[in-house]
Order: sequence, then C-alpha cells, then structure tokens
Amino acid sequence: MASKTKHDFFDGQKQIDEIDKQFQTLQILNEDGEVVNDQMVPDLTDEQLQDLMHRMVYTRILDQRSISLNRQGRLGFYAPTAGQEASQIASQFALEKEDFILPGYRDVPQIIWHGLPLYQAFLFSRGHFQGNQIPDGVNVISPQIIIGAQYIQAAGVALGMKKRGLKSVVITYTGDGGSSQGDFYEGINFAGALKVPAIFIVQNNGFAISTPVEKQSSAKTIAQKAVAAGIPGYQVDGMDPFAVYAAVRKARERAINGEGPTLIETLCYRYGPHTMAGDDPTRYRTSDLDNEWEKKDPLVRFRKFLEKKGLWTEEMEKEVIEKAKQDIKEAIKKADETPKQKVTDLISIMHEDLPYNLKEQYEIYREKESK
Repeated sequence: MASKTKHDFFDGQKQIDEIDKQFQTLQILNEDGEVVNDQMVPDLTDEQLQDLMHRMVYTRILDQRSISLNRQGRLGFYAPTAGQEASQIASQFALEKEDFILPGYRDVPQIIWHGLPLYQAFLFSRGHFQGNQIPDGVNVISPQIIIGAQYIQAAGVALGMKKRGLKSVVITYTGDGGSSQGDFYEGINFAGALKVPAIFIVQNNGFAISTPVEKQSSAKTIAQKAVAAGIPGYQVDGMDPFAVYAAVRKARERAINGEGPTLIETLCYRYGPHTMAGDDPTRYRTSDLDNEWEKKDPLVRFRKFLEKKGLWTEEMEKEVIEKAKQDIKEAIKKADETPKQKVTDLISIMHEDLPYNLKEQYEIYREKESK
C-alpha cells in the first residue's frame, strides 16, 4: 500500500492530465450564430450589440484598406488583423474609458476604438514621431514592437493604478509566440504576486510568425500557464465576440474588486500574413486549414445572430463600409499633409534639457536640413 502511495505521488502525467481537464474552451455563440450557453450571454442592449458589429465590420474594412495602402507604399509596418476582430474588438468593448491599453503591434484596432485618431495610427505605421504622441485622455501607449515586452509594462502600470487607488484596469495583448518569451512569465508572475488590476490576453492564432503552437509549448493550453503564477486562466473561443466579451468583463470585475490579474487565451486565426514585410503563410499553413477557420469567421456568426434578432441588415452593413472607407480616405490625407519628420525633430523631443552630445548632433543636423 505504501509503494502505491509513493507511485501516485510521483505520477507526473496524472498531474498534468488533471490540470488539462480544468481548462475547457468557453463558447457562447457557435459558428451558425446560435447561442449554445444561455447563462453566459452578456447583458448588452440592442444598441450595444449593433455598435459591436459596427466596430467589427469597420475594422475588417480598415484591415483591407491598410493592406492596400501598404502595398502602395503609403504605410510602413503593418500586421493584418482580419479574423481576429472578435478577440480584439470585443475585448476592448468590455473596457471602460478610464482603463489603459498596452497593445502589441497587431493591436492597433483596439487603441483606435479606445480613442487614438485614425490618422495617428497611420503615422505610427510610417514611423513618424507624431504617431506616438497620444492625445490627453486617451489611455493607451504606442504598440510594442518587442514581442512580449508589454506584459512587463502592464504589470508596472497596473501596480501604479493599485497604489493610487484607481478603479481602473490595464489590459495587454500578445500572441501565442509571445507566450514563449521570458517577459510573458515575468509579467504574469509579478502581477499575480502583487495582486494588481491587470488583464493579460494571449491571442492564440496558431502559428506565431510561422511556428505551430504545438511546438511553442507542450502545455495543452496557454491558459493553464496561469497556474504557475497563481492567477486564474481561461481559454475562450476567440472567434466568438460573446465569449471574449464575457471573459474580459469578468476579469475586469475581479481586478476592480482587488482580486488581482487574469490570463485569457483567445483561440483565433489571422487570415493574412503575420506582417506585410514578406511573410508567406502558404509556406506553413494549408488551404484546408484556412477554409476550416473561415467557417468560424467572427463577422459571419455575429451577423447571423443579429439578423435573426432583426438587429442587422445588408443596408446597415453597407453604411458602415462606406463610413469606414470615407474615414480612412480622410485620415490618410491628413497623415500625408503632416510635415515630414526631421532628425532635429527627434532630437529636440528626447530630453527636456539636451545633453552636450545631443546639442552637438542637433546643430550638425540643423545645418544639413537648412540646405
């Protein structure tokens, strides 16, 4: 009997299997736009449901136009977002204005809907410093290019909120590849230890840049990595706007009540390349897999749901599409009219009082730019 007890204690696979069982995927709205979990449906008004759909359709058009503008040479760095609208937009929709967003480089839509002017998002893509000058009252920072670094920053911002006694939260995003970074673990660990009001989202689109998630980690889910940090972790259908909204809203409630951070894994898919900088997804994804995920499209399922309730029509969608196209046209024009940045511009905004070496460089470039 004693040997059996000893054997059970060191049964590592049993331990892992028991943990795996605790992390099931939350789905509220299935691929046909049908509610499959009545008790979890978010309490949203008809107007809020329409607004959420409006934002998702608008974001899909923004993605399409941004890809075109990139190919025309009118935008710089761009990471496509089509397929991830439920994960991105529904999570931001669950926030309040006073909450802070720390985005990754694919998370530009969230900060636009949180208040960043569209033309500044375009300037950010071009590498223009004015794209990083966030207006007062818009609680976002510029998208982080270093993979996973925003997780460390989020823990710090949330700690500041806690110390100030603010009733707000910070939310940050990374991808499945980002969950392999040291910053990911450090961020959730310190946030958990200090019990700060943070929401950590991993948008698991399956391939990071090109590496399948199965090769990123032997863990069955990314959500279960929360166990080591002593915080709750949830895996949700990232193509289901209801599941994403419900999870983020619950995480926000916990954070506001002083219960600490939450890790949320959203299972989603990016239809396009990792970025427009030369990635070819056909080299590591099959057309069958693409087709399978297209059937789960967040816009399609939410459209079906709303149409059944009489809350969405083809005419309404066309209006959103035209509005998006017009807004984008005006924003890119404003970005084009923004004076081109100069080296002296960058030097002059680096410090309140320039050190001697930068003063020398400033004079050198000022002379060059005057010719």
